[in-house]
Amino acid sequence: MPVDHPLKISIVTPSYNQLPWLKLCAASIADQEGVSVEHIIQDANTGPELVEWVRQNTPARLVVEQDAGMYDAINRGLRRATGDICAYLNCDEQYLPGTLRRVAGYFEQHPEVDVLFGDSILVDSSLMPVAYRRVVLPNRRHTLLRPLGVLTCSTFFRRKLVEEGALFDTSWKIVGDKAWILSLLDRHYRMAVLNEPLAVFTLTGDNLSLHQTVQAERLRWRKCVSPVIRLAKPLVLARHLLEKWRYGAYKVQRVNSAWYTRDSFPVRRSFEGLTLSWKWPSISSGSTS
Repeated sequence: MPVDHPLKISIVTPSYNQLPWLKLCAASIADQEGVSVEHIIQDANTGPELVEWVRQNTPARLVVEQDAGMYDAINRGLRRATGDICAYLNCDEQYLPGTLRRVAGYFEQHPEVDVLFGDSILVDSSLMPVAYRRVVLPNRRHTLLRPLGVLTCSTFFRRKLVEEGALFDTSWKIVGDKAWILSLLDRHYRMAVLNEPLAVFTLTGDNLSLHQTVQAERLRWRKCVSPVIRLAKPLVLARHLLEKWRYGAYKVQRVNSAWYTRDSFPVRRSFEGLTLSWKWPSISSGSTS
């Protein structure tokens, strides 16, 4: 396969007992064209069925070892990554066609950018489209006060973040993505947005943000936020909503794309002429504003 972009992209997938989802995820990485891709599956000893399937059906590098949770698995995979650009993609997420080529091209054209955020398509547990999420740049106060406004399935970053120790804090089990983004803001990494759909985020009904333990972590998080910043919450939220409005986040989006479904696998199912609302479905209590 010819490679249009010299940058190599490493994708880490944390895995444990999710082989049906992993099959779709891995396929969405394996069929990316025009870019050099390294896929590392960091599995916490699911079992021989997964090992056999991965080795027979994907070019992915499989690492099987116990870990201390999802964020520890991601860190382990990132430390093994050899690409110029890195990302992580959960088993129940997928990249859309051409995503990695567009990401590589963006980083080549913008050497000053360290972290890139893209738009996402939300699908339900049957992988039918339900909403479109247009991203805006995160800011520190909104990240402190509200659910995370970006989706990591459409987030990419330069390898230097890994080399500089900008990894996930494994003391968090549910809101580690939020803590990580906050740490990147505090380190003043240069961020940008690419307002194109890059990935599919699946509302499986078992997403981490729906777990009961998230309340305990949110309480712990709240204790880390100063009372002064909490008092500013209405102003912070108003500013964020205005920023989203400026970038068209509250507009209906018309999309043509394709992703894998259980019925279509091993071929992507095409979705033409989609008209998608911005509203996060009520199934998720972890909705973003």
